[in-house]
Amino acid sequence: MSSETPQQTDAPPLTEQLAPGTATDPPVRSTDAATVTVDGTRVEVEAGATLLDAVEAVDTEDDVPALCSYGRQEIGPRSECRTCMVGTDEHGVVPACSFPATDGLTVQTAAADAAEARDVNLDLVLSDHNLRCTTCGKNGRCELQDAAIEQEVEEPRYGVLDDRDEYEPIDDSSSFIQIDRNKCILCNRCVEACNDVQVEGVLRIEGTGQDTRIGFQSDAETMEDSTCVSCGHCVTVCPTGSLVEKGIEDATTIPLPGFTQKNSVGKTYESTGKSKGPMTPKKRTERTPEKPTNEMIDAPTDDSTSSDAWDDDAQSGGDWL
Repeated sequence: MSSETPQQTDAPPLTEQLAPGTATDPPVRSTDAATVTVDGTRVEVEAGATLLDAVEAVDTEDDVPALCSYGRQEIGPRSECRTCMVGTDEHGVVPACSFPATDGLTVQTAAADAAEARDVNLDLVLSDHNLRCTTCGKNGRCELQDAAIEQEVEEPRYGVLDDRDEYEPIDDSSSFIQIDRNKCILCNRCVEACNDVQVEGVLRIEGTGQDTRIGFQSDAETMEDSTCVSCGHCVTVCPTGSLVEKGIEDATTIPLPGFTQKNSVGKTYESTGKSKGPMTPKKRTERTPEKPTNEMIDAPTDDSTSSDAWDDDAQSGGDWL
């Protein structure tokens, strides 16, 4: 017998082969503690901080939205939306969420070119959103809505999704999560929560240009057909109503006779009835099988009868039969 110990691999329990560019961003933060001056106020930040951390530590002259930044759980920064642009003496206009806070930097949040960049980029984000806030379940608790109000946006200069009459069907197929891509701002938070935090490897950004969308690593068309295990972490980090928990998707909707998000979009992917339980394949394999009783052994077998057992198919994520 060989005395060599087999090499242990530290592979994460991903359910799919990850597409590039969807997980584990390279470090872009500062390597040392630093003192930064923001709008005339000196602030000390720890190693690993970005300019956004410094901006959030002081009472700034202008509001800096930073819609794609989450700031917790090592999600981001991705610097996708560019609504956090600030002016610096040393480097000009830079994205605060991904620019490292190095010692001696001077930041002006009210610099004219930076404020204009934030306004333009916020309007670009709004142009990919349908802005039907009154029939959205996240009305009143939406970060995009908050940013538009704080920036006093009255009419986005590039229009909104309604103007282009381009809708994606609402994915209502999952028993736990609803996806409305017409509200998605492609901030990538959900993809990182799925891949980097939960390490499930289900979501991805796919497509290019105006066809860019949230998709599935397995190439599935619907959430029900994907390998999603319904952990719900993507929902908790979504800044808009694009990903919502089922059961509260209409929680803050203002009733309008005959008008809902579903009937206004025109098409919805509904559930086929074969829904998944909220449990990962790894956890299911750790369950101790129930010891059969005499009544269970003697009972006639009927394959068509439903039971509360898992279809432990690791590829599909398992189904509740």
